[in-house]
Amino acid sequence: MSTTAVQDRLAGAWSFSPVHSSAAFSVKYLVARFRTGFEELDASLADGVLSGAVKVASIDLKDENFKGHMMGSDFFDAEQHPEITFRSQVLDVRGDTLSLEGELTMKGVTKAVAATGTVKGPTEDYMGNTRLGFTLETTIDRTDFGVSWNADLPKGGRALSDEVTLTVELEFGQG
Repeated sequence: MSTTAVQDRLAGAWSFSPVHSSAAFSVKYLVARFRTGFEELDASLADGVLSGAVKVASIDLKDENFKGHMMGSDFFDAEQHPEITFRSQVLDVRGDTLSLEGELTMKGVTKAVAATGTVKGPTEDYMGNTRLGFTLETTIDRTDFGVSWNADLPKGGRALSDEVTLTVELEFGQG
């Protein structure tokens, strides 16, 4: 796909659809992967620049004690840093494949990240509205962002992996 076609495909302002979007993460804990996401997220797509944020306190956890621990300084320090944000600097679309580079800010630390995934659309929905969707994934080292809690295991090793997989699904409508 030519650069002009990509620019045309993502040109203009797109309205975010939070109902059809999600931001989640997973991390290995002991013997399995812990998975959860954030209930409150926002994103924008304007002229090929993607940006977004999640409200840390909106993390989906069923246990209030665990949520309290996650909101504290060992993890997100939500009182001091209520949002995790991202802004793209490079958004490269080749067919339905998407790769992007940008800056992720978590717990007051900003780092360059790269993500890959897919783009679908633009396409017309059943009501005649134009829709565009992204699915993106990347892996970060949580300790790079000051999220460093861990526990030594009795027979060696650590309870929590430093590698965290971030997965984002975003839908936009034209206009």
